[in-house]
Amino acid sequence: MIAATRKVAVLRTVPLFALLACTPDGSVSRTAGAGVVDSGSTDSAAADTDSGVESDTADTAAEHTAEDTAPKDTGEAPVDVVRFVALGDAGEGNSEQYAVADAIAVVCARDGCDFALYLGDNFYDSGVEDTADPQWDEKFELPYAELDFPFYPALGNHDYGGEGIGWELWKGSIYVDYSALSDKWTMPDLYYAHTHAHASFFGLDTTQVFWGFGDDQADWMRDQLARDTSTWRVAYGHHPYLSNGPHGNAGEYEGLDWVPIVNGAAIEAFVDDRLCGQVDLYIDGHDHSLQWPQSTCSGTEFIVSGAGAKTTELEGDNPTWFEAEIEGFVWIELRGRTLTGVVYDLNGVELFRRTVVK
Repeated sequence: MIAATRKVAVLRTVPLFALLACTPDGSVSRTAGAGVVDSGSTDSAAADTDSGVESDTADTAAEHTAEDTAPKDTGEAPVDVVRFVALGDAGEGNSEQYAVADAIAVVCARDGCDFALYLGDNFYDSGVEDTADPQWDEKFELPYAELDFPFYPALGNHDYGGEGIGWELWKGSIYVDYSALSDKWTMPDLYYAHTHAHASFFGLDTTQVFWGFGDDQADWMRDQLARDTSTWRVAYGHHPYLSNGPHGNAGEYEGLDWVPIVNGAAIEAFVDDRLCGQVDLYIDGHDHSLQWPQSTCSGTEFIVSGAGAKTTELEGDNPTWFEAEIEGFVWIELRGRTLTGVVYDLNGVELFRRTVVK
């Protein structure tokens, strides 16, 4: 059973303004503190291989089948389990988007998936024009035709037009309206909540926040969290809080920490005030890579999964559990009080695995 809450956002006219925890050989430390287990590799030489990144966990992927992870008849009470994939910046309609979709199909057939979190920039370069825009088929319905589960989208700057400037906020209603026309696209509002078993999910419109129109959304998030009693709280949106990609960290986007609005200070404040230490996980895109940064917020994990169709370079120096410049996605299982996240490339090769226990 899925419960969704809706909040109508008020849009206004927008003014347009112009550490790595590694051993010496580059491998991720496997001592992550109480309740956390990590695996994988960040060896830069691995990026030159056919699969993009080598991992000492890749050969174990076949062991994790849906049958292996299914509840056993032990006479004990069943454990709540939620499984999903997260990917963003995928709206190209190119061969890489199709390859990532194929890899998701294989992983989900084997390990199980209840839904996908779709992290924005769903339609390059300037979003859709209406619900009949052919891009709906070219860049969403056809690439994911073999995936028989809902996609819960967030909107990115490219979805809001302006060749990625993201100032055409009027376009937001198009994406909400399309939900009535699709069996897959599930977006009840510009920001919204949905609950699955013991986990609550909060889809955010970070483009509104970026432009300084996030007050209503911040109030909504505060109220949602005040009454939420789920074991797990997962927030997702487009803009990152921590990232080693070209966009960088909120508050200093593009290296322009002195430029109001453009620097993403509003994103930084929103995450500090409404997410840090209050949700268990925030997943985003915007930078086209796969990253698991080491958190600077006690109790909150961060994941960047913006490599759904293309990649950009990693150039920052935030400490990470893992990072890679390769197309792919993240598969996550919430089993009881244990979170397991697995990073896959576009060939379905397991690159990294991390487990967090509450």
